[in-house]
Amino acid sequence: MNIWKISVKNFRYKPLYTFLGILILSVSIALLVGIQQLDTSFRKQMENSLGDIDMVVGAKGSPLQLVLASVLHIDNPTGNIPYEEAKKLLKNPMIEKGVPISYGDNYMGYRIVGTTPEFTALYNAILKEGKNPEKPMEVAIGATIADATGLGIGDTFQSSHGLAETGGHAHNDLLKVVGIYEPTHKVMDRLIITGLQTVWDVHDHESEPSYSKEGRVVEQEKHHHEEGEHHHNEEGHEHEHEEEHEHEGHEQETEHGHQEEHEKEITSMLISFRNPMALLTTPRTINENTNMQAALPKFELERLYQFTGVGVKTITWIAYAILVISCITIFISLYRMVRDRAFDLALMRSYGANTFQLIKMVAYEGLLISLIAFVIGVLLSQIGIYFIFEMITDQYKQKMPLELGFQELFKTAVLVLLMVLFSILLAINPIIKMNISKILSHEK
Repeated sequence: MNIWKISVKNFRYKPLYTFLGILILSVSIALLVGIQQLDTSFRKQMENSLGDIDMVVGAKGSPLQLVLASVLHIDNPTGNIPYEEAKKLLKNPMIEKGVPISYGDNYMGYRIVGTTPEFTALYNAILKEGKNPEKPMEVAIGATIADATGLGIGDTFQSSHGLAETGGHAHNDLLKVVGIYEPTHKVMDRLIITGLQTVWDVHDHESEPSYSKEGRVVEQEKHHHEEGEHHHNEEGHEHEHEEEHEHEGHEQETEHGHQEEHEKEITSMLISFRNPMALLTTPRTINENTNMQAALPKFELERLYQFTGVGVKTITWIAYAILVISCITIFISLYRMVRDRAFDLALMRSYGANTFQLIKMVAYEGLLISLIAFVIGVLLSQIGIYFIFEMITDQYKQKMPLELGFQELFKTAVLVLLMVLFSILLAINPIIKMNISKILSHEK
């Protein structure tokens, strides 16, 4: 007697119940596997993007916004801080190093970050080809940008003002690609790295015109108009005071040069500590005694996890509820099969089949349903995760690795198996209590 063949035939005996059980169970498995994978990938991506950054110092505002903007580069900055003031923090013996960053432009939605050579060391970034930026207007791009834009060594492009892909005017300066980094699966992959001087030069408002809403140059037009009017009204006196104006202009230019050098600003300073003890005192000292703000990325991201964790837990509990419903459906399907085919089962007993063989027949059917549902559920979860990751890539310009954790998958499989086995144990109760003589004589 081939119990497996009989189980397969019983599997097709009630196709509607079988299909319903597989459908509901596969949906619950897809939700469980998908939400676990999404949460794990999200946390790992956030933690990897921290690199060796222990503290971020920036303008006063929301500390979470400061971390999202300066570490993860997915939010707008809280403002700028004086570069000279930020460098004074590095005199603290508890601070090992500080890396300044300054940004405000983008290319096709990818942020252009002005910084120092120590920035790449925070993420262990290695050059795939080319070199690191050394001169103004030289840039090195992450692997994601190279793949998405097709930029290569020697190519040039114009940056756009602002952090949004659209809406900002293009700068006149051409940036040249001199390096491409290896994939790091961190925030480095979607950044355009250059020197601080490049960002300052591009945003030099004296050499760059301002634009109206229609895209017209308005500052230069105003300047030429005022210059013409001044020339018309003061033509008779211009020669008389020429030497005096030249002398005053030279003094103002010199004064402006010193002032500009002194007032250079950055977006934030990324700081690494020498020892964990600095976490207890340094941030509080900066927040209380300076006009700047210190934020701890790990602490702020943990708060973010608490906010997003509510949604994750809600979806997880919904998936558990659907899993319970699916197991109830499987139990009903198996129980109805045992009750409806009680005469056939009793006849099999009379021809030599024992109780254990009948139990195996029901168990095979239940396990077959769970196996098919598990495969379909995992496939559905991967399809859903793929589209979610594509949406994240489009919105945040960040590629997340599509990895299926074996540990999470194994836990879900064990949970589903236990629930199905429990349904099978309930369904085989009529077989254990079967009265063959009554069933064969049609007595109830």
